[in-house]
Amino acid sequence: MVKTNPLQFIQQVRSEVSKVAWPTRREVFLTTVMVFVMATVTSIFFFLVDLLIRSGLNGLLGLFG
Repeated sequence: MVKTNPLQFIQQVRSEVSKVAWPTRREVFLTTVMVFVMATVTSIFFFLVDLLIRSGLNGLLGLFG
């Protein structure tokens, strides 16, 4: 493995960073909104599944208890 000096390393890093396709402000905003929407939908889904299972178990245990 070839060692590089710190100056060469910084130059290589800057060169690689310039190749990155950075998202636009609009893309970041839309992605953030979609993450919040999907997290909300997922939490509602699991809340309803939990409610269904809890109601079923309470009904089942009510028959035998």
